[in-house]
Amino acid sequence: MPLHVPPAPAPALRSVLTALSSPTAVREARTPSLLRAQGPVTPELPLPVHVLDRVTAEGVSATRLAGWRFLIRCGDRAVAAAETMLTPDGWAFSRFFEGPYITSTERALRQAETMPKPYQPRLLSVPGLYMLTLWLHEDCTADGADGHPAATDLLVPLAPAPPGIAAHRPHRVAELLPVLTHRVTPTRLLGSPA
Repeated sequence: MPLHVPPAPAPALRSVLTALSSPTAVREARTPSLLRAQGPVTPELPLPVHVLDRVTAEGVSATRLAGWRFLIRCGDRAVAAAETMLTPDGWAFSRFFEGPYITSTERALRQAETMPKPYQPRLLSVPGLYMLTLWLHEDCTADGADGHPAATDLLVPLAPAPPGIAAHRPHRVAELLPVLTHRVTPTRLLGSPA
């Protein structure tokens, strides 16, 4: 089934296009693959990046929108990514970067396109575990900037995933969220004060 990629805010896209057309921004980005790109580069597949701040005692996830990530394509592959962030003046370019999450995101998106149900792709970051997941939201008509993971949504950990969590294996939120919550929750050392 095709994925229903939510539209990014127009100012976010404009800020990325402006940065891509700026030799200074590209040169200072420290992304060798973007510097070596032969031919035109285009921002594609805008994905809202949500951050999992905590899970409440009732099991409800507290997430917030942190920005929008665009894969930067040159030819037939993504060579880098660009992120935007919300400022008091609106959406602004944040940074270019490269690394394993670029190819892992592409792989997870291709995997999601073969699923029998349509989904809205998003990214969910779990900072406490240095983990990034492709969040496949069941409500394809939802605003990509809003919402929390539903129990029946899917999370696909991107590589590199934390030890003990298989990358590229889809998990229902109801199954994976308790594992993540347990791993993020600090354990008390024996003999430490309560």
